[in-house]
Amino acid sequence: MRIESLAPGEVFVFGSNAAGAHAGGAARFALDRFGAVWGQSEGLQGQAYAIDTMSGLAVLEEQAGRFVEFARSRPDLRFLVTEVGCGIAGYRPDQVAVFFAGAPDNVVLPASFASALESR
Repeated sequence: MRIESLAPGEVFVFGSNAAGAHAGGAARFALDRFGAVWGQSEGLQGQAYAIDTMSGLAVLEEQAGRFVEFARSRPDLRFLVTEVGCGIAGYRPDQVAVFFAGAPDNVVLPASFASALESR
């Protein structure tokens, strides 16, 4: 599913880097379209939510965990997760999907993540 626009209450979840330099890929799309903030590497910004995917799997796991808890605290929002970490960062969906296991119903995972979690 390619996300081109968001309805009110929807949030685009994308991969960032430690500097919050949203220069390419989904990060640039979030900056241009959904209110991502240059220099903010993690968290809610406009209709976007950043997760640092470029600082190693341990950082990605930690931030994905914080995201899942944040999503749980915001049932009023619907979070559309991109294949965070699977583009420029170079991880496989099966390496990253596990970090989103147990996400609440208001989190929509990409098909590749859902498939990886089902096959566990």
